[in-house]
Amino acid sequence: MLIMHISNSLLSLLHFTDNMAKVVIFLVILIVTISSLSTAILPSRCVRNTPPPDTEESWFQNVICNGNEDTVILHFYVQDVLAGENKTVYEVARADITSTSPTSFGQVLVADDRLTAEPDYYSEEIGRVQGLVTSADLDVPTLSMYLNFVFTSGAFNGSTISIQGRNELLSQQRELAVVGGAGVFRFARGYAILTTYYFDPEMSQYGVLEYTIYVRGSSSSMGVHAGV
Repeated sequence: MLIMHISNSLLSLLHFTDNMAKVVIFLVILIVTISSLSTAILPSRCVRNTPPPDTEESWFQNVICNGNEDTVILHFYVQDVLAGENKTVYEVARADITSTSPTSFGQVLVADDRLTAEPDYYSEEIGRVQGLVTSADLDVPTLSMYLNFVFTSGAFNGSTISIQGRNELLSQQRELAVVGGAGVFRFARGYAILTTYYFDPEMSQYGVLEYTIYVRGSSSSMGVHAGV
């Protein structure tokens, strides 16, 4: 808007100047217009900053872009324990038809799962995954997910990412939305790709979920805490 205002002001001067001045003013307007278009059209350059694979914090990458935002790529595993002494998922409610429904429709579960850097249950714990999971499809095994990823170690210790969406269990790859966060992830947005890394269909007691989360947020917070 400022450029357009300046251009219009300069054009109004053309009626009161000689031919040489008109040429100079026209060139100024042309240069300003081309510069503004170049800024709008050309994408910013991005650089991927990945910690060494043998470090404790190799589960995240930081993509640095020109401007006020960074994209952080997080990759980790959720240990879903449905039974036994170390159970981390509990049923808190069910509907009248849950017991006879082929999809357990109406079942509500609350989870406090371990978040680990590797798929092995005893690998480094980097946080917890806490929230509600609801069976919400009468025909297809599908969960509505409302989860908070709470980081308890590493570069994002004390921060959280909030995720929600539709998890169709029989799909190989599912996509959920990043709807916000706290700490260094304030105003965060993005998406998460979820796959089932391991699940025992006979015992139905233990599963490992693999998450890759792409989060965009403020460079001043995420970039600093990621060590860039």
